[in-house]
Amino acid sequence: MEIPRLRILRSRVFTEKIIKSINKLTKQTNKPVKFMHVCGTHEHTISKYGLRTLLPKEIEVLSGPGCPVCICPAADIDKAVELGKRDDTIITTFGDMIRVPATKISLAELKARGADVRIVYGPNDAVKIAKENPNKEVIFFAIGFETTVPLIGYEIQLEPPPNFSVICALKLIPAALELLMSQSQLRINGFISPGHVSTIIGLKPYEIFSQGYKIPNVISGFEPNDVLLSILMLLKQVRDKNFDTLNEYSRVVKPEGNILAQRIIKDVFKPVSSPWRGIGRIYDGGLVIRERYSQFDADKKFDIKIEKSQDIPPGCSCHLVMVGKLYPHECGLFGKECTPINPIGPCMVSMEGTCSIYYKFHKR
Repeated sequence: MEIPRLRILRSRVFTEKIIKSINKLTKQTNKPVKFMHVCGTHEHTISKYGLRTLLPKEIEVLSGPGCPVCICPAADIDKAVELGKRDDTIITTFGDMIRVPATKISLAELKARGADVRIVYGPNDAVKIAKENPNKEVIFFAIGFETTVPLIGYEIQLEPPPNFSVICALKLIPAALELLMSQSQLRINGFISPGHVSTIIGLKPYEIFSQGYKIPNVISGFEPNDVLLSILMLLKQVRDKNFDTLNEYSRVVKPEGNILAQRIIKDVFKPVSSPWRGIGRIYDGGLVIRERYSQFDADKKFDIKIEKSQDIPPGCSCHLVMVGKLYPHECGLFGKECTPINPIGPCMVSMEGTCSIYYKFHKR
């Protein structure tokens, strides 16, 4: 039975009240505003339910780099490909990852050529495969933001078999927000921050943006009215010039986050300057495995070096789409050479990729 709070949240009457309040505040603000989310699930909700069509023309909602598959550097995929060419390896990763284009071939193409590449639901599945195949090196290609990091860290803490290792391509969201604020062309007036990441890290990592940079920030859930409420909460801050980090998703996100998950992350990983595909190197934008667990670090175990990689193919605009400088349909390849069946750039692969979402809901 649906709880009353969710029933109200999903009410059309409630939607109409929010939109009415947004229209009223927009008139009071009396200026165009740009808000950005950094979550593929938020973009899916916004596009699927046509939320942009409900907003006044003065409000623009940009899609940021919220797809972990999309921002994974080609060089990391190239490493997995090189390891997958060996006869004694099994490459494991999440489903979307195997189709992402790399410098030469994707993991899906490598699998088609006979390599042992397997889709898993999580790192625990990869550990089981390692136990079942003691004569094979099982490499888990780890991608994702703070939401998936504790699961991987936990498996490493449990001391998996010695034939298990991890390609660590994990990224951190707050660092990306700081980079986006430096993009003068965007002139972002507020952030809609991802609810699932925030269940892990809580509110504190976002406070520097509201307190130090005077950019309002709202942690949002994933129902259509969650997103609309978050926009309303941002608008109030813009009008009142009262910059804060607010928690719209309080039914799930606690101010302190998940303390146990944070301890696992701190124990197993350390933040480092890290490349984001099509965006560049971000200070403290990624994680590496700490020295005490280095036996599970595939980079150190196999010493694979990629001399030259290509993040963005010629003609592809994913690097502009991921930072909100371009809408997918403004790319010359969108819906023509580049489709979900034949993705040219990374944004057309994952269900969280902005181009993939636009193709599904806006292609007409």
